Amino acid sequence: MKLISWNVNGLRACVTKGFIDFFQEENADIFCVQETKLQPHQIELDFEGYFQYWHSAERKGYSGTAVFTKKEPISIQTDFGKDIFHDEGRVLTLEFDNFYLVNAYVPNSKEELARLDYRMQWEDELRNHLNQLEKKKPVVYCGDLNVAHQEIDLKNPKTNRRNPGFSDEEREKMTTLLESGFIDTYRTLYPDTIEYSWWSYRFNSREKNVGWRIDYFVISKVLQEKIKDAKIYTQVLGSDHCPVGLEIDL
Repeated sequence: MKLISWNVNGLRACVTKGFIDFFQEENADIFCVQETKLQPHQIELDFEGYFQYWHSAERKGYSGTAVFTKKEPISIQTDFGKDIFHDEGRVLTLEFDNFYLVNAYVPNSKEELARLDYRMQWEDELRNHLNQLEKKKPVVYCGDLNVAHQEIDLKNPKTNRRNPGFSDEEREKMTTLLESGFIDTYRTLYPDTIEYSWWSYRFNSREKNVGWRIDYFVISKVLQEKIKDAKIYTQVLGSDHCPVGLEIDL
């Protein structure tokens, strides 16, 4: 089974920059999208053989997630945790026969970590959501998780120490998640490989490959032996993020 996740930073814009070609070429079984920045009626994508599920933010032009899947899920859930997390369209949970898929766009902590407290609550609630799901079936958790977990996961760790996405607090939440029974699929397979999935639009960062790895497939540890490959599609343009992928026997 092939799964792909991509923060498109505006799906309508990404469609004009090659999204459809990439989608069709990869022919993934499940394709997850973050930061759609639209309501479902604002775009019409007809991918033959796929079911579509959307979770849009109440605020127009902001956040949002979507999942395209060849297999129809047993159930779909858009909320989790406290009510304060329900209006930004950040999570889609799909139940399949053998696993749960959770597609997430994790909140950015913002400049000077202005939203760090909210982010910390979000992390705790989301981890609890994943742990509750895992009591029933293994979990595949993917998306823009907005954290570079280790120093190898960004170009300039020393100068970014207290910046959003590389604060001690955010990194510790990722560690806590992994210690609760999950694995980072890419880093598990490629412990020493340096590749990034996001580059700032400023300072020609992508051309210089001054990036961060903040997009992930995190899975229940019980699925580790089923992993075939994990991939970062660094050559794919269309957003400030590139897609990431997972091949796994599910």
